[in-house]
Formats: sequence, structure tokens, C-alpha cells
Amino acid sequence: MIGWGVDALIRNASRRAFHTIWWQPPRYDIPQPWIVVPNHHGWHDGYVMYLALTALQVPFFDWIAEYHVFPLFGKVGGLPFPAASAHIRAATLRKTVRAMQQQRRSLLLFAEGTLHRPPELLPFGKSLAFVQRQVPEASLVPVAIRYQHAIHERPEAFIQFLDPVSTPTETHNSIATALSQPITSEDYRVLVRGRRDANETWQFGKRPV
Repeated sequence: MIGWGVDALIRNASRRAFHTIWWQPPRYDIPQPWIVVPNHHGWHDGYVMYLALTALQVPFFDWIAEYHVFPLFGKVGGLPFPAASAHIRAATLRKTVRAMQQQRRSLLLFAEGTLHRPPELLPFGKSLAFVQRQVPEASLVPVAIRYQHAIHERPEAFIQFLDPVSTPTETHNSIATALSQPITSEDYRVLVRGRRDANETWQFGKRPV
């Protein structure tokens, strides 16, 4: 029941934050488990990836450095990965690898290791290569996430699942290339509708909802 509560929290927060969340889902069926590797340029990255992977019905773990701030996210796949505790990180690695091998569970991994401003893509840490060595059958799926605040009162999010690749270097290059391309909204479909603009909702003196 708590998991459903966290799901509702994420969905409601995302609808409040964005005008629309757009996505390009994978172009074809990809064998699970996945190692899903997005760039980390926005505070809402974990939220929008949760929405996308849930829509794809892909069960996954997500390592959270500040797990002590978001403990409820453990109900929807969050695992602690604090920078200050090698012991806890090692336990999370073992649990993740075991679940990927035995349960075909996937991993959402922000391989840059830290949230930072765009447009640069930071080098990936060692964890991606480690998990790939431990679970070589996993599909390595790059994802490009971009935010645009221009024509609407609230920003739009654009999530692009890229074709699977073989190595961390290819993953990095694939995301970097995608981020350098212009956003063409016609190439995306709606994942989540958020709050409409004031001019889209004001009617007969009513306030926006």
C-alpha cells in the first residue's frame, strides 16, 4: 500500500512540475534485465525515469545517494548508495547483481554519479562497468533526458530511449550525440500531461486548476 502512495506522490509532483512529459520509448523489444543509463541534468530525472520505466512495466532498482532524505522510495525500488559508506554501497551492489541475475530485475543507473547543470556529460564512474561485468547478459540502454522551458508556463521534459549498446564508452557517446540534436516534438509522444498554462485554463473568470 505504501508503494502505491509513493507512486501517487511521484505522479502528482510530476504533474505539478511540468506542462507535459514527452518520450520516445524503445523502438523494439529489448531483452531484460536492462542497465538503464540516463544523463543527470535535472532534479526530476529520477521521477521522469520512474514514470517511463513503470509505463514500460520494467521492474528496476535505483541507487540513491541521499537515501536518508527519501527513504519511502525504497518501496518503489530505491536502494541506498551513500558516498560516505563503502559498506552500504557494497551491500547495494550485491543485492542489485543478485536480483538482476536471479529475478531479471533491471537497474536505473545515473552513471555520471552526480546531478549537474547541462549541457556537459560527465565521465562515467566505475559502477557501470562493474555491473556489466557481473551481469553480462544485461542490455545496456542509454537514455537522453532534456528539459525545455520556453513556450509554456511550466517546463516540458523530453525522454529519449536510445538503441542498446555494448560498452560504457558507447553509452556515453550515444547520450552525448542525442543531447546535441535539436528537439523535434513531433518525434515524441505524451507520457504524462501536467498542468496547463494559465491562458489554457482561464475561462469565464475561473482560476486555473
